Amino acid sequence: MKIAIIGSRGYPYVYSGYETLVKELSERLVERGIEVTVYCHKALFQDRPKQVNGVKLVYLPSIETKVLSQFIHSFFSMIHACFSKVDVIFVVNSANGPFGVISKIFGKKTAINVDGMEWLRPKWKGLGARYFYFASWLSTKLYDQIINDSEEMRNIYLKLFKRDSIVIAYGATIRQTQDASKIKKWGLEPSGYYLIVGRLIPDNNADLIIKGFMQSKSLRKLVIIGDVPYKDEYSENIKLMGKEDSRVLFTGYVTDPEELAELYHNAYVYLHGHEFGGTNPTMLKAMAYGSCILALNTKFNQEMLQGGKFGLFFEKQPGSVCEVIENMEGHPSLAQAMKESSVDGINEKYSWDYVTNRYIQVFEQLM
Repeated sequence: MKIAIIGSRGYPYVYSGYETLVKELSERLVERGIEVTVYCHKALFQDRPKQVNGVKLVYLPSIETKVLSQFIHSFFSMIHACFSKVDVIFVVNSANGPFGVISKIFGKKTAINVDGMEWLRPKWKGLGARYFYFASWLSTKLYDQIINDSEEMRNIYLKLFKRDSIVIAYGATIRQTQDASKIKKWGLEPSGYYLIVGRLIPDNNADLIIKGFMQSKSLRKLVIIGDVPYKDEYSENIKLMGKEDSRVLFTGYVTDPEELAELYHNAYVYLHGHEFGGTNPTMLKAMAYGSCILALNTKFNQEMLQGGKFGLFFEKQPGSVCEVIENMEGHPSLAQAMKESSVDGINEKYSWDYVTNRYIQVFEQLM
């Protein structure tokens, strides 16, 4: 069986949930004797080997702009894949919905992971939001198999687009703390800080959490890991807001996975403000690394934390954030108990091996 994967930045480039999925899935598919080709953004790779860890790589150019880069790259990738001898083309990101026309013309079997409700994200306004809605609708018409990463997202697609989908969540790898000294480079101590991890974009609500934290009387720090890879007014305003309080620390990107894991492990509380999307890889890591989790109250976060079994919730108001922080400040034993239990939320459906087996089933059925 030969599989082509398009729609991500490439392999082994890991920047977001999609790249993590591509990396973990493609490596495991190769281990099972499946030939995998991943399409990569040429501009992101100085070295361009034809194969890494058994994964075949194709580097194609694009116009590197915030809006058009992925769109143009996926267009060229789909054409290239359709002229190849692959059995199934696996696409990530519903923005690539229109390219299903190309695979239909060539008679290629396809599956698409449509991710979340991109059309609701604040960064896409007007024409951008309408395009994402249209592209998501087209995905349900043009691709042979639709894949969602949560039951809640499956229900949304069924209601909006009248097309059912298979649910395959993202995976996570359970890890215990190994070297707490790795956090000292930022002047941090175990349990001495709250943690936010994610891109500094409006729908991740870092501004909401920072405002709520600044209203609290906590003596701990608030550490924000992440940024955006482009100049952006929203992210710049957040950084300016953080300068008003000496407790707030921005690390930028943390690319060392061992350092990132220790930052999760040793945080007093992990704060999750992601609003749209289904199964969120960032919160999966928090669960797998044994974090005490406080999350924005959305139906997606409720599903992941099983209605509060593996974390607590706050509303979309700074006052609510402040309230849950003050509660955790007064109950360190609760925070510790939540740290010890959150890893139990990583059940079979969040295992990368299980995720891989489910994708193999989809590809085999398509063939």
